[in-house]
Amino acid sequence: MLNDWAQMTRDYSVQLRDVRAGIPDVMKGFSAIAQAALKANALDTKTKELLALAISVAVRCDPCIAFHAEAAVRQGASREEVLETVGLAVYMGAGPSAMYAAKALEAFDQFAPKSEAA
Repeated sequence: MLNDWAQMTRDYSVQLRDVRAGIPDVMKGFSAIAQAALKANALDTKTKELLALAISVAVRCDPCIAFHAEAAVRQGASREEVLETVGLAVYMGAGPSAMYAAKALEAFDQFAPKSEAA
């Protein structure tokens, strides 16, 4: 196992509380942007979470991978959808994204019910 992705989301959530307390207006704005960006419109929320996961891989953000892999599971994404998503990220981000694609798939597998991840 490369990382414990569920533990990573818990650890960052704790740390982010301090950030929210220290810069509440900025973080309220960030939260509003996130809610607006993820709202189902022309694209459904699952598709948007998969896009966010691909971007997380391409920009090489481990905590972003953790949070968006978990959200993709909650939105009903399949492992096959995640594989296609990280394939696009590899295309856009080249070799380093291939390494992060492995992290994204591992994160998805850790959050997915055991029957889905296999």
